[in-house]
Amino acid sequence: MSSQSRQPGSHAACVVLVTGAGRGIGRAMADAHADAGAAVAYLDHDASLAEAAAQAARARGVKAVGLAADVADFAAVAAAARAAAEALGPVDVLVNNAGISPKGGADGRRAEAAEMDPAEWRRVIDVNLSGAFHCVRALAPGMKALGRGRIVNISSVAGRTYCDIVGVHYAATKAALIGFSKHLAGELGPYGVTVNAIAPGRIDTPMMRGTASAANEAVRLATPLRRLGQPEEVAATCLFLTSDAAGFVTGQVVDVAGGWLLT
Repeated sequence: MSSQSRQPGSHAACVVLVTGAGRGIGRAMADAHADAGAAVAYLDHDASLAEAAAQAARARGVKAVGLAADVADFAAVAAAARAAAEALGPVDVLVNNAGISPKGGADGRRAEAAEMDPAEWRRVIDVNLSGAFHCVRALAPGMKALGRGRIVNISSVAGRTYCDIVGVHYAATKAALIGFSKHLAGELGPYGVTVNAIAPGRIDTPMMRGTASAANEAVRLATPLRRLGQPEEVAATCLFLTSDAAGFVTGQVVDVAGGWLLT
């Protein structure tokens, strides 16, 4: 990631792995890096989505590979990390995006903690939080050996304030990812690895569309910009954080939320 190897802001020498890259924000972030010249590993639990995204990138002349893994399974993540390195070279950019937000009921809202199935709680923790740890555990040693790297963890404004659309399990993991990012920034900084988090607001994705339209409209009206965000807007922020231009930015949380937390 040194400026001697590539021009500031360029990703031409990067090998990027994005989790949850089959659709939504993950796909947008992976595509943004591919279009910036990086080699990209599209990792998703759905093998067909991962391969379709990688195939589309390859059709644009990008070096890309589709990989399937459940990030809650460390052995599967480690195998995917090895496959990415074999296909593309040492991974020096990790974007931890994979996450789930179970909803229930006709209104598309979450279960409250008092009624939540413990198995649902565990699954969300395993995917959203442990999944990020598994990817860091698999890839951070290589970044330390390289003496460079970028890690971006996708949190949420739901980890920074109350949001009645999501469950306590989702909010807990997104808050935890902020602490996770700050601590990792301290651990990995001496090795030339930056770690930051992005906290999106309500972004127009397939996950968001699983919530009743009235609930999404309420969020839109509570957002000072009076609109929902687009995946490409999160991707643009991620692209900056993984660039040489952000080489002195670490341990930060960037809200991409239209000013939602101003209200």
